[in-house]
Amino acid sequence: MSVKAETEHKEKAYALLVADAEKIRKLIEVQMENLTMPQCPLYEEVLDTQMFGLSREIDFAIRLNLIEDATGKHILSELERKLSAFHEATVNS
Repeated sequence: MSVKAETEHKEKAYALLVADAEKIRKLIEVQMENLTMPQCPLYEEVLDTQMFGLSREIDFAIRLNLIEDATGKHILSELERKLSAFHEATVNS
């Protein structure tokens, strides 16, 4: 594979993972705003399932050498930070 093609694959993998993380953030925000409270088992189940799925996607991309381990951890930690901030804002309002 050419260097250009490899770079394009890595960039696409990163963009897809970031987009999936954003979808999870939006899903959780909609759920918190319209459906349930953070203490609800349904909320926790959705969050756990979505985060697990994203972590598996990231692990797969790391094993394929499409992203670095640190990049994968960064994607997860950013999503966790955003969800935590949203949770705090929702609970404190």
